[in-house]
Amino acid sequence: MITPGRVEGLSVTPVQRNALGDQVAAKLRWLIATGELPAGYRLVEASLSTDFGVSRGPIRDALSTLQAEGLVAVRGRGLAVVGISADDLLELFSLRLTLETFAVRRCAVREDADWRPALDLLKEMDRAADDGNALAFAEADLEFHTSLYRIAGHRRLQRVWEGYRPTFAALLAVSTAQDRDLHPAAQSHWEILDHVRTGRVDAAIEELAEHLVGARSRLEAFRTARHEGAGG
Repeated sequence: MITPGRVEGLSVTPVQRNALGDQVAAKLRWLIATGELPAGYRLVEASLSTDFGVSRGPIRDALSTLQAEGLVAVRGRGLAVVGISADDLLELFSLRLTLETFAVRRCAVREDADWRPALDLLKEMDRAADDGNALAFAEADLEFHTSLYRIAGHRRLQRVWEGYRPTFAALLAVSTAQDRDLHPAAQSHWEILDHVRTGRVDAAIEELAEHLVGARSRLEAFRTARHEGAGG
């Protein structure tokens, strides 16, 4: 008799291909976010396999992931980069503000909220700012915002955020790299959390909006400068 929920005789080993696919997807996201892979660029499995030094399996996994995220799409008989235009940035960041505003409002009324993960991440951001480590700062920054979605306690809201999180991870890494001094950004996050914890929701949302507008502006400036440099 087979026990419900179990599969007799199944031997499971770690699947490494997915991990490689995630790494390839992360690199391709970065290249798309910076504009190094422009809209219309054709993605050929064989060429990417050679470029990344992996088999076609991880490449296929990565392209499937990016297709689901809307960063690549079928063009003719293959896949091509969709790209992230200025309009796309506006849509992405306005959507994020809408989602995160909802999350913040829910966080503010949670009497059982555990703020320790968010506080720990703010301390990580401070350390990264002191060290001038933009990558570590960006990673802690994204985790901080993710912690707000968790504290909000809304499963479907968190699921929506998780769908867009990889794209924002790439965008955030690019925008954070443009900051010469990361301390003002760290302070902004401390203020967001302080406002939320003390029930000053409108102030938290205003600070959040300024934060997101700043990130989008840095991205647009970076991409404009890159485009002008390439044109020159």
